[in-house]
Amino acid sequence: MPFGEVVCGSPGSGKSTYCYGKHQLFSALNRPISVVNLDPANENIPYPCAVDIASLITLHDAMSEHGLGPNGAMLYCMEYLEANYDWLEARLMELGPESYVLFDLPGQVELSTNHESVKRIVKKLEKSGFRLAAVHLCDAHYVTDASKYISILMLSLRAMLHLELPHVNVLSKVDLLTQYGDLDFNLDFYTEVQDLSHLENALSTASPRYAALNMAICSLIEDYGLIGFETLAVEVTFPNILRYKATGCVFVPSTSTLLPEGAVNDPNAPPTQRPNAWGLMSSAMGSIKGPRSDIRDVQERWVDAREDWDAYEKVQWRREGQLVKEEVRRKNGRRERNTPAGEKTS
Repeated sequence: MPFGEVVCGSPGSGKSTYCYGKHQLFSALNRPISVVNLDPANENIPYPCAVDIASLITLHDAMSEHGLGPNGAMLYCMEYLEANYDWLEARLMELGPESYVLFDLPGQVELSTNHESVKRIVKKLEKSGFRLAAVHLCDAHYVTDASKYISILMLSLRAMLHLELPHVNVLSKVDLLTQYGDLDFNLDFYTEVQDLSHLENALSTASPRYAALNMAICSLIEDYGLIGFETLAVEVTFPNILRYKATGCVFVPSTSTLLPEGAVNDPNAPPTQRPNAWGLMSSAMGSIKGPRSDIRDVQERWVDAREDWDAYEKVQWRREGQLVKEEVRRKNGRRERNTPAGEKTS
C-alpha cells in the first residue's frame, strides 16, 4: 500500500523546499521516495521530479489557448488533470508500491480551501489505495502580527475541513522568525493555539474597528479545537516533522538495505537475538525525545539565543571538519604503510 503526503500552502510558504529537503533526507536514509509536481507554473523545480504535470499541461498553455489569466488558468489546469486522472494514475503505478510519494500542490489557496478538483483528485488517489496525509505550510513570520496569525488559523482550519485528510499544520521558516519583529507571547502559545482571548489587547491595538470580529473568529477557531502547529527549519528540525505519522506509515529500511552488524533476521532465533520489533514501533510512533524535541528548545535556538547558537554551531562544524581531515590523514598513512614497495596508491 503506497503512502504519501499532499503538500499545500500559500505561495512562498516553502512547499518545494520542504519536498526537496524530505527527498534529500529519505535518500540519505536509503528509503524510497518520489516527488510529484502538480504545479503547472513551477518551472524551477529544485528536487528530482518523478512525475511532472508539465508533461500533461502547463499554465502558459492554458492561458494562451483559452485567453485566461494566471488564476483562472491554474484552476483550469487542475480541472484538466482531474478529467485526465488516468494519466496521473498510470505514472504513479510506475513508481512502485514501496515509494513514499509527495504531491507538491500549487500555491493558490483556493485549491485546498474551496475548489473541488484537488479534493476529488485526492479522493481518487485514496480509492487507488494511497494512504495520504495533508501537510499545510504557513510562513512563521505571520505569528509576529496578531491579525495575520488569526488569518493563518482560519486558512489552516478551512484546508483541514475541505481536504478531509489526516492533517499536519507546519510553521515553516522558523529560523527567519527574528527578522520580522518580537513575539507578543512565547512560541508555544502560537503552536499549541492556546487561549486566544490573550490576543484581545494586541488585536484591539492593531485594528480597533474589527476587534469584536476578530474575537468572534477566535471563538470559532477554539470551538473546533482542531488546530495546532509544528515548527520547521528544513536543515535542522526535519526529523521532528517525520515523527508525526499521520498516514500510519512506519518508516523501516527498504529490502535492499543491509542489516546492522549483529542483527539476526531469523524469526526462529531466541528473543535476545531477534530484532526488537516492539522497540522499532515504539521509537517510530512514540513521543519525540532529545535536543530540540520541545517547542521551548526551538524558541531558544531560533528566537531567544539565535546568535549564540549560530556561533556555537560554527565552532562545532569547524571542529568536526578538523576531525574528518585527521581521520582521512590517518587512513592515508595506514594505506601507505600497508602498500608493498614499488606499488602506487590510488
